[in-house]
Amino acid sequence: MTATLERGLNALREQIDAPVASFFSSCVSCGLCAEACLFYRATEDPKYIPIRKVELMRRIWSREFTLLGRIAGMFGLVKNVTDQDLSDWETLVYDSCTMCGRCTLVCPVGNDITMMIRKMREGMSAAGHAPVELIGAAQRHTDGNSPMGDLSKAIQAQVKNAINETGIEIEFDKPGVDYMAILSAQEIAEFPDVLAAMARIFKKAGLTWTIASDAFEATNVGIQLGSRDVARKLVQRVVDAAERLGVKGVISPECGHAYQALRWEGPNLIGRAYNFEVIHIVELLDKLRAEGRLKTKGKNSQRVTFHDPCQINRRGGINKEPRRLLNMFSEDFVETDDAGTFNWCCGGGGGVGANERAEPLRHQAFKMKKVQLDKVEPDVVVTMCAYCHHTLDNVFEEFDMEQEIVGLTELVAEYLDDDDAGSGEKA
Repeated sequence: MTATLERGLNALREQIDAPVASFFSSCVSCGLCAEACLFYRATEDPKYIPIRKVELMRRIWSREFTLLGRIAGMFGLVKNVTDQDLSDWETLVYDSCTMCGRCTLVCPVGNDITMMIRKMREGMSAAGHAPVELIGAAQRHTDGNSPMGDLSKAIQAQVKNAINETGIEIEFDKPGVDYMAILSAQEIAEFPDVLAAMARIFKKAGLTWTIASDAFEATNVGIQLGSRDVARKLVQRVVDAAERLGVKGVISPECGHAYQALRWEGPNLIGRAYNFEVIHIVELLDKLRAEGRLKTKGKNSQRVTFHDPCQINRRGGINKEPRRLLNMFSEDFVETDDAGTFNWCCGGGGGVGANERAEPLRHQAFKMKKVQLDKVEPDVVVTMCAYCHHTLDNVFEEFDMEQEIVGLTELVAEYLDDDDAGSGEKA
């Protein structure tokens, strides 16, 4: 047995705790997780059934942690997990699962299959069986400041552009302010208009905020790759900056796994609670709306629908907030089938969108989302995750779909009532 294989198997063994054992013991093979899976429904290939994707971990559990499994293993009825098995399962674990959580939602016995996939990725990555794109992104981010490489000059330039556009000062490393904002690499590189949008909204609401020059990037590749060490380091970087600046809260950007990593998993990763609040940008906007500090003017007459990012809605609980914001200025807001908690994934989450090998399967899986959108025929698709935005941009082009895709924060800023007076129409 090679050292990397042993390291991977040990990593999988470490993931087999009481919840995992109860999951394997309680699974009734009902098939509901299959019907909930984007990739199974799009292909009808049984290898994409969610519970099958954790078969290697189930095999280790059975052979090493159960009496009957040990006996069966002695007679060769339960096979050892080999390096070839890990290689074969890599495409299932990384290419055909966005960790969207839909399978978990429907499991009648409450198995968190999504978390089990995460645990499978821990063993896979430790054994060296992970997409090269995710491995490279994790290395770039831990060694530098972004999975895309060094974005220091880019963030400085984008902030300067936002200041020139709005006339509002945006300061780096300002201590004692209300919030420290973090951005995703996707926003910095592809959707930088969010900076001007935040500046305008926060100025009007009377919030003070800053950006940390050493912790401005929120993406957590460790969560996608399956490496707690990487995930912990990236969370700690943000925590250290927030505590150094003494802010009251950290604003998580329109990025699904960034929100999941920092808000829900971060305290467990670093082993202690934060002394500041973590709030998603859309949560904060809705809070300002409720307090009367965010008002809009004008109406959007286009047909608008909303795409719910899995990690922010289904796994994160932010459902009503974006709809309350959209209803402030949308005259023709329509919901798709299964909108909200049961929404279909865009297909790019969980590192799948960064995995070049997975592109053909991802495009095939997108047809589930396309059916949703085609039924309501929107002019504009709004979302609150920059990577969903990026993924939808790409697949819309692939499928010759002409709808515009817009980030919610930017759209709110477009209709912001800068003077709390007046009215007008926008199309």
